[in-house]
Amino acid sequence: MNLQLAQTVTWIALVIFILLMIGIGVYSSRRTKTIEGFLLGGRSIGPWVSAFAYGTSYFSAVIFVGYAGTHGWNIGLGAIWIGVGNAVLGCFLAWKLLAKRTRKMTHTLSSKTMPEFFESRYASKNFKIIAALIIFIFLVPYSAAVYKGLGSMFATIFPNIPTNTWMLIIAALTAVYLVLGGYVATAYNDFFQGIIMIVGVFAMVFAVIKSENVGGFGAFLSNLAAVPDNGDGVTGAQLTSWFGGSSWKFLCVNILLTSFGTWGLPQMVSKYYAIKDDKAVKTATVVSTGFALIIGCGAYFVGSMSRLVLNNQLPEGGLDSVIPTVLTTALGSNLGTVIILAVILLLLLSASMSTLSSIVLSSASAISVDLVPAFTDDYQPKTQMALTRILCLLFVALSYIFATQNITIIVNIMSFSWGIVSGCFIGPYVWGIYSKKITRAGAWSGLVCGFLTVLITTVVITSLHMDAGFAAAFKAASSKAPEMGVAAMAVSLVIVPIVSMFTKKYDDKHIAAVFAE
Repeated sequence: MNLQLAQTVTWIALVIFILLMIGIGVYSSRRTKTIEGFLLGGRSIGPWVSAFAYGTSYFSAVIFVGYAGTHGWNIGLGAIWIGVGNAVLGCFLAWKLLAKRTRKMTHTLSSKTMPEFFESRYASKNFKIIAALIIFIFLVPYSAAVYKGLGSMFATIFPNIPTNTWMLIIAALTAVYLVLGGYVATAYNDFFQGIIMIVGVFAMVFAVIKSENVGGFGAFLSNLAAVPDNGDGVTGAQLTSWFGGSSWKFLCVNILLTSFGTWGLPQMVSKYYAIKDDKAVKTATVVSTGFALIIGCGAYFVGSMSRLVLNNQLPEGGLDSVIPTVLTTALGSNLGTVIILAVILLLLLSASMSTLSSIVLSSASAISVDLVPAFTDDYQPKTQMALTRILCLLFVALSYIFATQNITIIVNIMSFSWGIVSGCFIGPYVWGIYSKKITRAGAWSGLVCGFLTVLITTVVITSLHMDAGFAAAFKAASSKAPEMGVAAMAVSLVIVPIVSMFTKKYDDKHIAAVFAE
């Protein structure tokens, strides 16, 4: 790789990108005079912007550097089904079943956040408080994971600049446009970032498929089938199995977690609150599905080619270094390929920043909109706006600290965060927008049982492995986090209607107000 050329082109691309992001933040600041404008853009966001905001929040650098590299290396072409599942289940079905009802009910209840929705839907301030705490405790640490893969990729191009410096740049840029323009800035930045992501994924696929070891579209399948076992038990037969081979169970769990998990995540659901009308929902459904197919399938396809590009040798940095090494191996020899590499770096930067900003908005609003009003009577709108902006800065800073310090307890919480948050919320949320028969006790049972499913399973697995020491035992439990997350979501969805059948129903007046009858 021509390192000097790569650095020059990347710096130029970065400067243009940064100026664009800040410009959008400044332009959007005029639409954030109220808390609803700051959090939801006045509920007037168009279909394409909403769809791209959903898609870019869905896919961070973790999918490219973490999931695609790891699953592509170990599973092969079957990993592409994760991308298909994300598009069909996590986008198309989610928008089709949830968006219109969520938009209508949150308008009716004047809910700006998921905890606010729970409070109004179930007439329970305590439910709002607990939901806000869950979001704060588990989403802020999760945001730290967004930095990880990105820093390693930039460090490959700029070996003399510490990884932490790149993380700081991401944090600072995200904080600037988020605090200035709130959700509007985030959504419009997501639109431009989404375009960069699409171009970047096509560039990744083109670069990898043209690699000498891959052999183009006509030969990659036969070349992949010929990959020998290098000692880790993975052969060409596994890598070319379209249904995951011996890893099909693991594949199914990850499809379920990463697809249905979005149904209960506040940073994803909030996109339905902000879209302007039902017609826009139809368009956004198609656009977000297409976006997810391109990004998800493209990322996992590149990952599945990694053993060919790298001659079946795992990079020195391990599985997290697979995609960065693949790209620097396949690219970087001349100006054209270096430009492609710069676009791919912007792809990773865009994916990370959009996800980070969505998580931070959800976490900040959980405190300023949901928790603080529950404990104070004199809470002015200006104070709420100022506090929300301060919290956005604080949570971006915290996510940076968590990512750089590698705090053990934070790392452990990160592995459970997606499953716990969605496992707690998916039952009360989905049943809450569909059924008039869901009771307060039913909603509480979904939240509590979803949480206990993860907690009890973690305690049991950890206790079974205590002979190896607590750290190793807890790591063993963390490795089962995807299975726990899927189980928690299933339990939450099942328990809510069952408990509601046998507990006190709401009066007709409350139901009429909630469902706008």
